Amino acid sequence: MPLVMPPTVIGFYLLLLFSPNSWLGSFWFTLTGSTLAFSFSGLVLASMLYSLPFMVQPLANAFAAVDERLREAAATLGATPADVFRTLVLPLSKRGFITACVLSFAHTIGEFGIILMVGGNIPGETRMISIAIYEQVETLNYAEAHILSGGLLIFSFIALCTVYLTNGRSALRLN
Repeated sequence: MPLVMPPTVIGFYLLLLFSPNSWLGSFWFTLTGSTLAFSFSGLVLASMLYSLPFMVQPLANAFAAVDERLREAAATLGATPADVFRTLVLPLSKRGFITACVLSFAHTIGEFGIILMVGGNIPGETRMISIAIYEQVETLNYAEAHILSGGLLIFSFIALCTVYLTNGRSALRLN
């Protein structure tokens, strides 16, 4: 759902779920003494939920790419399914973990709808770069908007290079 649902819709429902009047929000408040709505903790949780598809897909592909014959061989040698997963599947899926983490983090950095709905724009607490860019454009301060946007552009390029180099190096080692 996070891939097709507008981020503001997800943010709205998460804001309701994170409010102190909901079961999750009241549990969090009881546990920590602070609210999830309009807090950095809530912002991180909402961003994680929103970016989940960017984590799940590379991980699923990495796990599926592990040769079934290796799993079977480990099982015939007495390894339990948990041992096979921990000692065989996880190490062989390392590039999938790196890809998933980089893509999820990069996707979250530039997100706007969820951040604004759940985190608001509290200076020093929940103000994020995507909202800062919006504010600069709104006040016609295009020079600052260019600087902030350029920073995100460079960050995105570095994130993609990291994914491609990680996957490329792994592919070269397999050949």
